[in-house]
Amino acid sequence: MVKLTGTQAPQPRSTEEIRIGVYVCHCGLNIAGSVDCEEVARFAATLPHVVLSKDNRYMCSDPGQELLKRDIREQKLSRVVVASCSPRLHEPTFRKACEEAGLNRYLFEMANIREQCSWVHLYEREMATEKAKDLVKMAVAKAAFLEPAEESEVPIIKKALVIGGGVAGIQAALDLGDTGYKVYLVEKEPSIGGRMAQIDKTFPTMDCSICILAPKMSDVGRHPNIELLTNSEVVEVKGYIGNFRVMVLKKPRYVTRDCTACGDCSKVCPVTAPNEFDVGLATRRAIYTPFAQAVPSTYIIDRNICLNKENIILCDKCIKACERRAIDFDMKPETVELEVGTIIVAAGADVYDPSSLANYGYGKFPNVITSLEFERLINAGGPSGGHLIRPSDMQIPKSVAFIQCVGSRSEKGHLYCSNVCCMNTIKDSLLIKEHWPDTQIHVFYVDIRAYGKGFEDLYKRAKKEGVTFIRGLPAEIIEDRKSHNLWLIGENTLQKELYRVNVGMVILSIGIESRRDSEVIQRLLTLSRNPDGFFMEAHPKLRPVDTPTGGVFLAGCAEAPKDIKDSVTQASAAAARASTLMAKGSVTVEAITPRVIIENCKACVLCAKVCPYNAIFVNKELKRAEVIEAACAGCGTCGAECPFDALIMRHFTDEQIYAQIDAATEQDADTKIVAFCCNWCSYAGADFAGVSRMQYPTNVRIIRTMCSGRVAPKFVERAFARGAAAVLVSGCHLGDCHYINANYQTQKRVERLWKKMEKLGLNKDRLQLLWVTAAEGERFASKIKEMQGIVNSVSQEETEKGKNCWKGVGDSRAIEDMA
Repeated sequence: MVKLTGTQAPQPRSTEEIRIGVYVCHCGLNIAGSVDCEEVARFAATLPHVVLSKDNRYMCSDPGQELLKRDIREQKLSRVVVASCSPRLHEPTFRKACEEAGLNRYLFEMANIREQCSWVHLYEREMATEKAKDLVKMAVAKAAFLEPAEESEVPIIKKALVIGGGVAGIQAALDLGDTGYKVYLVEKEPSIGGRMAQIDKTFPTMDCSICILAPKMSDVGRHPNIELLTNSEVVEVKGYIGNFRVMVLKKPRYVTRDCTACGDCSKVCPVTAPNEFDVGLATRRAIYTPFAQAVPSTYIIDRNICLNKENIILCDKCIKACERRAIDFDMKPETVELEVGTIIVAAGADVYDPSSLANYGYGKFPNVITSLEFERLINAGGPSGGHLIRPSDMQIPKSVAFIQCVGSRSEKGHLYCSNVCCMNTIKDSLLIKEHWPDTQIHVFYVDIRAYGKGFEDLYKRAKKEGVTFIRGLPAEIIEDRKSHNLWLIGENTLQKELYRVNVGMVILSIGIESRRDSEVIQRLLTLSRNPDGFFMEAHPKLRPVDTPTGGVFLAGCAEAPKDIKDSVTQASAAAARASTLMAKGSVTVEAITPRVIIENCKACVLCAKVCPYNAIFVNKELKRAEVIEAACAGCGTCGAECPFDALIMRHFTDEQIYAQIDAATEQDADTKIVAFCCNWCSYAGADFAGVSRMQYPTNVRIIRTMCSGRVAPKFVERAFARGAAAVLVSGCHLGDCHYINANYQTQKRVERLWKKMEKLGLNKDRLQLLWVTAAEGERFASKIKEMQGIVNSVSQEETEKGKNCWKGVGDSRAIEDMA
């Protein structure tokens, strides 16, 4: 068991002279506006091992970095601390500067005094300054325990996987293929093309959509470097950046590649079903091709409706009709194993289903249709041959109404804007005017968002053509049962008067929403999603197509709603990022993986049981744990689980974390919240609260770990032993962990601590567990406000009781034989 000796702060074990340089950044007025940076720098100069302390207007600038490098050389600094923005932003910048000056990159530490101090305490300059001092003190305390580390190189497989065959996936695959890399393009549907293949024209140029998409689809189909896997799904992903092993389930088409797409089989097929490509406005056969330009052009049999079930052939009409004998009902699902170095997620998005909006009558009134259904009706290859007809009587409507923001910017759907709806409606209005110029068109809107190149011109053109724009969405739609015309009733908010407009057809401009199966991809690739369900990028401005998972990139509407141009642009950016990575030939593995202390290891296997990556195992011959460094992602949950302190988590060692706890609680501990936050979600969520200028109490002190799974119970106990009023353990939502499932171990440990606190007679509310995404800054800020109430309720007696219960935890890591 751990020897308990008191509450003394841990001391560095290194015999070298520790010379720490501290640099406090003003960041213009971003930090200096609410923090006295000069005072913080003067305070830092008084801390142990600090031989140099300066404040600077912009440390990330070239002059700031040159100052740092010069001081390292001239002052012989052995550690560097920069107090500025989030390490998630500029840690690589300053690490590189340290390396260029001859200092190991792992002898650098950051204090986050912008996102987690100045921006969240804008109106409390004195308290924000005191908090900044604490954050610098915590960083200096950790820096004293930093050790130099060398990163390892892992070779990269120069092949890429693209998930999704819409326009974004197509562009990404072509860019990578043209660069010379082998690409696997996996598409769930029988053909590539995605939503773009369904629409008639594109805005603002009014190009024929399929005319510009089909050549690219054909290029994919015949590209020598692209292997197309349609009717297929990714079912398993293992490995790490540069070395992914992907299992793809390739479903049978029941038609071989000998198919010439002549269509004779479909003509004789007796079974019909709603045509998904035409969104149910037409029918297809059990054997079919999705649309005329489909790639691959090979037909497919829908066995869910085909008369032939399993091994029983009840109908052989298609077999007899096929001269090439391409029908094969014996085809079986096939699992294909791929080894790739990079992955691009371009899985697209779904469209909003307005059926739940009863006031609009969709699904009840035949002449209320969606904008996607309109696209198929107006399309020459659609069910009506390009003729705009009303479903009720198959006649051309004399008047049409478009209703904007259906499923977007509303509590009844999604709060976000879908980006494409306004311009799509303007484009559709002009299409109607082009073919049926006498048609009256009314557009009911909240705001017209014509923000892109050429968008405003298209908007003006629509008004010039006679399209009427009415600001104010209809409150309800009433149908005339005899004529099936529709009355739209609402308020014109510009003219401040009620309207009652009669039209022959209503088109609901439906928004974009995340794919209903996106959580599957999220789980397979350990990605994060925002509250709207779209995948989160690593940084919205500086790494907009990267994900927190190394080697995985985003493109198209999988990341957020966007139009064709932005989807293609993002796809090329993702392909360029993937190409850059593969061109290097190898990838650097960060030195945050564990090291085994052989004399402490008892070969108990606990570490191996909790590792999400199977990156640690027990060597039965040597009777000790061993780490597969290339497979390890550095979450640290093994280190938190080990009861013998046999694992050192590099750069997040026990001593470093204890040192931060002690520095945070050195003064006024009974008023403070010690918060352990995971790098990828909760720490990023705290950063987002700062970016959004969400204000919360100044008494929280955040300690960053790579994963909440790194938070050992002894860290929480140490905080209470030091007199902390409350402790917060925070990480990714369960099921969304960046390290697959490591945060489930966090939950188990916190639950055990709660039970232990109850047995000891301590208020378990003093320990809080919070799951936060990188986009939930408000959730993080709200929790801190909530915990302030807990802090206020903790008595001196309760604090002293906690200190006595865990007195000495963390003072000595000397381990006795558990026997």
